[in-house]
Parts: sequence; C-alpha cells; structure tokens
Amino acid sequence: MSKNKKLKRPVASFILLTNVIFWPLFCLVGAVKLLGFPNWVFDVVRSLSAWSSTFAFIILFKKIYPGQSFIHFVKQKFKYKLKFSVIASVLIIQASIFLIILLLVMNNHETDAIFTLTSWGMISYYFFRNLSSGPLGEELGWRGFALLELQKKYSPLLAAIIIGFWWGLWHLPIWFTTGFMGMALIKYSLFFMISIIATTIMMAVFYNINQNLIIPIIIHQFFNFFIGSINGNLVDLIMYNAILYSVVVILLILINPKQVLYGKR
Repeated sequence: MSKNKKLKRPVASFILLTNVIFWPLFCLVGAVKLLGFPNWVFDVVRSLSAWSSTFAFIILFKKIYPGQSFIHFVKQKFKYKLKFSVIASVLIIQASIFLIILLLVMNNHETDAIFTLTSWGMISYYFFRNLSSGPLGEELGWRGFALLELQKKYSPLLAAIIIGFWWGLWHLPIWFTTGFMGMALIKYSLFFMISIIATTIMMAVFYNINQNLIIPIIIHQFFNFFIGSINGNLVDLIMYNAILYSVVVILLILINPKQVLYGKR
C-alpha cells in the first residue's frame, strides 16, 4: 500500500488549508502594524501571508500527486512559450480599463491628486512589492493547481466561477481592515467578489490559450497595481473594476463561446 494516500477532494482540502494558514499570518500582519514595527517588516510579513496558498499546496502536494516531483510540477507550469498576442491582449485590456477608471475618477474631482504614486521610485517599489506578494504568492495554488484541477470536471467558465468565489472569500479578513461599515462595507464586498470572479474568468480564458502561469501572474499583477495607483474612493474603484472586467468577460464569451463555456477550441 502506498504511504501517500491520494486525496479524494484535493481542491477542497487546498482551499481549507490555505485559509487555516492565512488567518494566523494575517493576524501577525495586524500585530506588526499595531506594535509599530518598521514598514519593511510590515511589507515582508504581509507578502508572506499572501503566500499561504503556495504553502498549502506544497504541504498537500504529495497527497494530491503521489510519486510526482514538486519542482517538476512547477517547471511544467512555465514550459510553454509565451504568445505575444496573448500578452498584448491582456495588457491592452487592462490598460484600457485603467484609463477608463482614471477618466471617471478625474471627472469626480474628489481628490487633489489623481495618483497615489508620485515618483518613479515609489512606482518601482510598489510594483515589485505588489509582484512579490499576490501575483507570485497566489497563482501557483489558485490557478496553477485549483483552476486546472476543476477544469477536469467542469467547463472553464464554471471552474473559474468556483475558484473566483473561494479566492474572493479568502480575502474576507482584509475586507474588515478597510474601515468601511454598514452599506459601504456591503457594497465593497459585493463589488469585490464580482471583480474577483470576473478577473478569474479572464485568467482562465487566456491561461487556457497560452498555458504558461506567467499569464495569470500578469493579469493579477496589473489588476492590483492599477487599482492601487489611483487615488479615489475605494468602493467606487472596486465598482468600476467589477463593471469593466465583467464587460470584458461577456465579450470574451461572445467572441469564443465554445472555449469559455465548454473548453473547446
């Protein structure tokens, strides 16, 4: 009998363990902030908490894929050559969403400065700090494993909705650190979930076209980077993202329904 008994519900086990690991790390982030540690310590601990899904996947790997090498699994996620058309499409879509939101915020005239980042040094620091946390820390588990695992049973659309929902709920502790209360918190949570699910569907579409994990990493990176660089009401920013990414998803379904709905090219 094999020492490594294969998990019957690997995705459910992954989601559960990811949350079990994340909550203590998130509490540690709060403690570091409250105790007044230097900003670089806070950034390191916060980035570490974003890697909870990768930690969970590493722990469960031998029970999910008995006899396989974790290093080989990771290498397989980057083995296919990146397609210029896919990268260009992703960047054009996200840059367009960013510009539309920027125009909407500028028209509101609610802030003195449109951008939160006011120098190239700040832009570079924020870009790489953001990259080292969510995009690099989350994608191996959520998209590289969970999304593709669910696509063995479900269509890309349904698999993305399921993973997007649970990925969104994983962020739940963060919702309560925004300072929002009452209706503002409800609106923020609702639009957050819509934008997260829509973004996951977009990831699934382009990841299936070009099966290199760099694709969802890019989408994740620019989703976070663009919304974090605009100085505006966070509820409004999340609402704009929810609407615009949903429009993109609808267009992707209309353009190639077989691939998105049934996984056929």
